[in-house]
Amino acid sequence: MTVVTVYSRKNCHLCDVAIESLESVKATLDFEIEKIFIDGDDELTSKYGEEVPVTHIDGIHHDIFRVDLERFRSSLEKHRQHQ
Repeated sequence: MTVVTVYSRKNCHLCDVAIESLESVKATLDFEIEKIFIDGDDELTSKYGEEVPVTHIDGIHHDIFRVDLERFRSSLEKHRQHQ
């Protein structure tokens, strides 16, 4: 099963919107969502800072800030072809 990781912060409106967008296509595109809050983790905060939400597809960086569903679908399909 493909895992889409969303690096997020608490009380982050863009993060909430990104997760809602992914949730809306999760069943159709057959993937799981893993949410990781970077708050309190110095390494993740240093790495992602204010660029959240950051999305990864099976550990591979996909995007920052917003989820463009068409771009996401395309990236997910390409990722699966290369597995």
